[in-house]
Amino acid sequence: MTDPTGGAEASNPASALHIAMIGTRGVPAAYGGFETAVEEIGRRLVDRGHAVTVYCRPGSPGPGPAPTEHLGMRLVHLPAIHLKVCETLSHTALSVAHVATHRRPDAAFVFNAANAPFVPLLRQHGIPTTVHVDGLEWKRDKWGGTARRYYRWAEQQSVRTADALIADAQGIVDYYRDEFAIPTELISYGTRLLHAPASDRLAELGLAPNGYHLVVARFEPENHVDVIIEGFLRSSSRLPLVVVGSAPYSGAHGRRIAALAADPRVRLIGGLWDQDQLDQLYAHSVSYLHGHSVGGTNPSLLRAMGARTAAIAWDVVFNREVLGVYGAYFRDSATLASLIEDAEFNPHHTQEVGAALQRRAGDMYNWGHVTDSYEDLARRLVAGYSTHGVSAGRTGRSPLHRPEPAHRPVFVRGSL
Repeated sequence: MTDPTGGAEASNPASALHIAMIGTRGVPAAYGGFETAVEEIGRRLVDRGHAVTVYCRPGSPGPGPAPTEHLGMRLVHLPAIHLKVCETLSHTALSVAHVATHRRPDAAFVFNAANAPFVPLLRQHGIPTTVHVDGLEWKRDKWGGTARRYYRWAEQQSVRTADALIADAQGIVDYYRDEFAIPTELISYGTRLLHAPASDRLAELGLAPNGYHLVVARFEPENHVDVIIEGFLRSSSRLPLVVVGSAPYSGAHGRRIAALAADPRVRLIGGLWDQDQLDQLYAHSVSYLHGHSVGGTNPSLLRAMGARTAAIAWDVVFNREVLGVYGAYFRDSATLASLIEDAEFNPHHTQEVGAALQRRAGDMYNWGHVTDSYEDLARRLVAGYSTHGVSAGRTGRSPLHRPEPAHRPVFVRGSL
């Protein structure tokens, strides 16, 4: 059976693999990058005849007990310490222990370079292991000096211990090539293209099509939700700003966002698990405002593109790689205010930009093709492929190794 999103045909059952996915919050996904990838890739691997086990943290959406199966994937729910410095590591430690004491998978995909200390245990049990390194975690503002040093160490540990590395953006591939002299698998994310999407679920939120601007993000400093709200409030927008997301940990940043959102023009609606309603929010917003700065290719940005929505993004190499000349870019609230006004008061141009971005998404970001790459890598790992031992360690030659220059105003709108 052919994958309708452009992937390969279903695998021969005789060659089916058992694949473990470790290190994320798990599925069902809300709007997290790794979680979306695990759901979309895992479900397609299952459709191709493979067995997929996903390790999940507590807090699954919806009433009742946590599900043990989702879209054909087997879910294993294990606890975690709910502190930002150890939630990921504590959960991954238990997940790897579970893998080591139960049926051995043919291959494991470990998400987040922070989980590198557990890769040797998987390999000791004969499990070929790939680390999806994500973005440059040590650049995230939320981390203090000790955590940043840990992430720098974990990058190198991933390079030295994994059988393969995955990066979702060319900028990350270039970083690992220059910094560690090691090849990295470039496998980006995909998205769904929404054509003539319904709008009936907007009324539940008191919204109407083309009647708001949208941001979808966890409230973490490197996602710049505070800067987005400031920019919106500085604009002359006549429409509200809808903010989907919440603070995973309480703190000063979350309180700052709450204070800014006291303005009636800003609507905080919290986390949103209903994917149909979330699709409608993306598809019918005037613009999607994206402040993520360190995470490589972001599925939320791709989702906006697939929904035919004009995107205004934080000016970093990863977002420029995704949006190309059709993106609008900012690094301060004043620039963003002008871009919001441009999007709202020039609707014909904004609609043309959204259409161009959807075409770009269809050409470049296809979940079927992404799944092809994961399946191919898993088969190569099982056959003996490995980059283990290739790199001698950090070289310090990557330009991303150095601090970023001071923020500067950027006002860019690609021509159509």
